Amino acid sequence: MHADAGLKPRSTRLIYNHPVHKFYDNPAERVAPLGARVPASLAVGNVEIRPATVLAPMAGITDTVFRRFIRNLGGCGLMMTEFTSADGIVRHKDKKAKQYLTFYGNEHPISAQLFGSDPSTLADAARVVQDLGFDVVDLNLGCPAKKVVKCNGGSGLLRDLPLIRNIFESVRSAVTIPFTVKFRAGWSDKEVVHINLAKMAQECGLAAVALHARTREQGYSGQANWEWIAAVKDALTIPVIGNGDVRSPEDAAAMVAQTGCDAVMIGRSAASNPWIFRQIEQYTATGAYDLPSDADRYDMIRTYFAMLVQERVGGAEGKMKQFASWFTHGVPRGAQLRKAVYEAKTSTEILDAVDRFFAALLSGEPANGSLASREHTPAEALPA
Repeated sequence: MHADAGLKPRSTRLIYNHPVHKFYDNPAERVAPLGARVPASLAVGNVEIRPATVLAPMAGITDTVFRRFIRNLGGCGLMMTEFTSADGIVRHKDKKAKQYLTFYGNEHPISAQLFGSDPSTLADAARVVQDLGFDVVDLNLGCPAKKVVKCNGGSGLLRDLPLIRNIFESVRSAVTIPFTVKFRAGWSDKEVVHINLAKMAQECGLAAVALHARTREQGYSGQANWEWIAAVKDALTIPVIGNGDVRSPEDAAAMVAQTGCDAVMIGRSAASNPWIFRQIEQYTATGAYDLPSDADRYDMIRTYFAMLVQERVGGAEGKMKQFASWFTHGVPRGAQLRKAVYEAKTSTEILDAVDRFFAALLSGEPANGSLASREHTPAEALPA
């Protein structure tokens, strides 16, 4: 639906199984049976997750600004922090660890994700997390980054199940809040351990497990193997959260239908489509959901950038550039905005480029002229 120039276009509605633009990896087509939906809620120990959707922990992305931004858009049941070094927390010297564990009251329910390989250090870090007021503590057994794996953290632990058991037992005995784990299926297709690891988690008293249905060797390439999620669900009685290749509400419903998982965790798609949680909630209720208009996109990107500036943390310009790169794919003439944002030196220049781009786009102006910053007063840097 188009709108007259100068007016904010109304969002359109998307009916069941209409194709959605997807951004990466040539995804497999997932078909949801008619009536398939994501569950309305999930209990992780004594914590209610409503709806049964989770924002995946993503390094450099899921800080408090992004989490609150997603929370304000609606539809996400559980927030998760960036993965945080247990050693950094316990030593009290890691400024990044302190920053990663910063959260506000409107982020509840929220889970803090830890990584490391020493059971006692992880137990001590979990106590800190509990004392800070987090609702859940989570162990990262999925990160494929070389710098993490070489320290035997993240997916590097997948080759040492006895050590993982020691970690499970140490952390579980250290805290009373629910303890969960996010893991990959194994090191490689020849070394899958998802069933044994999941059963061990349940035996050690964990409240839920989340499986990213790829191996460490895959990284983020190829297709997620949802059959692994189904196998874990069949083996456990505690909740199972599915993760991997959910890019639309239809994908989320298809994952639940094909695997029987109790909730859906979404990572990269939330960065390119921050509305996805709200869309899943709408789809669950009605079988259709809103698509953002160009004006909605402008409001969204302006709001997020303003939140970054107001938070007064270092690296705001870098996050703006990162976010603009993800979010403007599929936007008409988006490459023009990405170029202008990349070349900008300050947050004010970035906001100015965004304003000029969307002013031209929404008014129907031709794609001529530069988006380079012009002189303006500081008051223009943030929305009223």
